[in-house]
Amino acid sequence: MDVIPAIDLLDGQCVRLVQGDYERSEIFSSDPLKMARAWANHGATRLHLVDLDGAKSGVPVHLGVIGEIIQDVGIPVQVGGGIREPETIAALVGLGADRVILGTVAVKQPDLCQRWCDAYPGKIWVSVDARAGKVAVAGWQESTGIPVGDLVQDWVRWGVAGLIYTDIERDGTLTGPDLAGLRDLLSQVSVPVVASGGVGSMTDLLSLLALEPLGLTGVIIGKALYTGDIDLKHALQAVGAGRWQDVPPDDGTIYA
Repeated sequence: MDVIPAIDLLDGQCVRLVQGDYERSEIFSSDPLKMARAWANHGATRLHLVDLDGAKSGVPVHLGVIGEIIQDVGIPVQVGGGIREPETIAALVGLGADRVILGTVAVKQPDLCQRWCDAYPGKIWVSVDARAGKVAVAGWQESTGIPVGDLVQDWVRWGVAGLIYTDIERDGTLTGPDLAGLRDLLSQVSVPVVASGGVGSMTDLLSLLALEPLGLTGVIIGKALYTGDIDLKHALQAVGAGRWQDVPPDDGTIYA
């Protein structure tokens, strides 16, 4: 199972939101590239980048730094936030993004989602962002009222490579993942699923291992890594993943 550090970009800085609230952001680094290098140096096998400004506005803002990170770190990078035009997908693929994560467009313009799955096989993932079991879009600012189960089957049928499931109410709270919601989603789909939101301890991380046989292939961790509640190297060892065996000793510095 992948343990994937999250780097959320807002106003050029690396931040974490609480429950998707842009007014409740905490800055963890003013240098996202340095932050990405730190996670790669600590053994990460993949990074998760989100353009929060792009997610809110619908237009990508941080393509420059995203491209720098992709070219610099030497590990796969998945990118989401504000991806609603074909030019943006083409740009991200051209920059070397391993996975392109759709959100709003998959809900509001399903024909485009299907078309892009055909055009970029294996590249398109969809972020299933849920609040009280209902899908939210536009950087989590807009609730659709649509149950998660009403959408995922279509996405899978169109050929999405995988799904990222986030319980918005848990995101940034360190209160534990939504195991019940994940089990329900995993029972409905045959594509890989990555968990996100609420992981705040090694106990939370290990609880997700029980879902690996059901199709859970990774977990995105944000705040707990930045606060030190979870140590990335220890997390990678615990799940039997990562590049930690080959990572040289360091001074323990993470923050940029």
